Amino acid sequence: MTTLLRASGSAEFLSIVPSLAGFTPTESLVLLPFRGTRTYGAMRLDLPRSHDDLADYADAAVGLVSRVERTDAVALVVYTDDTVQRTRDGLVLPFAVEVDEVLGRAEDAGLRIVDALCVTPDGWSSYLDGDPQVRRLDRLAPEVPGVGDVSGDQLSGAALPAVGFADKERVGRALRDVSGLLERGGTPGATGTENPQAIAALVLLEDIPAFFESVLASPDDLPPFATAALLWCLDRPLFRDVALTQWATDARGGERTLQAQLDFAGATTRVPDDLGDVFLGRGPTPDPQRLAVALSLVRTAAALAPPAARPAPLTAAAWLSWALGRSSHAAQYLDLVRAIDPEYGLAALLASMIDAAMLPEWAFRRGATPAI
Repeated sequence: MTTLLRASGSAEFLSIVPSLAGFTPTESLVLLPFRGTRTYGAMRLDLPRSHDDLADYADAAVGLVSRVERTDAVALVVYTDDTVQRTRDGLVLPFAVEVDEVLGRAEDAGLRIVDALCVTPDGWSSYLDGDPQVRRLDRLAPEVPGVGDVSGDQLSGAALPAVGFADKERVGRALRDVSGLLERGGTPGATGTENPQAIAALVLLEDIPAFFESVLASPDDLPPFATAALLWCLDRPLFRDVALTQWATDARGGERTLQAQLDFAGATTRVPDDLGDVFLGRGPTPDPQRLAVALSLVRTAAALAPPAARPAPLTAAAWLSWALGRSSHAAQYLDLVRAIDPEYGLAALLASMIDAAMLPEWAFRRGATPAI
């Protein structure tokens, strides 16, 4: 569904920015790419806190906007807790130098400047006014029809779901049982006391793509042994890559990825380019609802997992968030991974992509502008 929002001036424009972003930004530079008089979304960057790399920051900001299909203009809004400085020559808005650099790069890139605004605890003002004045900022409604709750900031919704201690204990025991059985090649031990549910979980893993497809049906309510089987898979790069590619494509994509991974492990072939490209955010745009369901699945799995088993589902949550254009959320999950295992491989790769402001190509297609 497309929600049409109209603004007749700067004040009204400010009132719809949270609707376009899906949240109310804090300590952020928000860029809104325009085609003619219309914008389709918002792109968020952390505010620069140093002048040393200001030119690179401005280049990166304008580069992101320019990648959005058919963009010919841009508006920007700074959200900061810094206050307006009052001097004998008038008001000085926070981040005026930084905004001037970004606007200059935008004009150099051939982009028309629609507006450049600043929101502070004092109110709002415009960087384009020669003698800026601070105006009162109207309180925004937390719920926007067709959009939802926008009262939280860019990190809202990133926290893992709350789970009970007993549920975590059950998943921990299930993971121990499933892992032990798999380490013995999937055969019961001499005592014959294995939990039948653990043996049933192994049956689920006889067809990995079918298992990854089935867990999307109830992402928030998996039985403990199904959650344990999922955690076991995500902790193994071969199966983790199958899961992420499949959730970004379909069951057939998972089957092809699994076969390619097995062939690659046997050094008989290379992974097809179209499958490898998915991980880098290239190719057809994934179904965002499917990605969102997968994200809910791995977030719940991470909340239930024993601490040592959390990096895998957290890293999967980071990639899925990144694929949805939510780099701020992805960075939060990667911080949690680093706190457990600073050397976790895929997390380090994703962090380097996010630090370089790399986003999926599909995030720049019309109607899919990311609110990062």
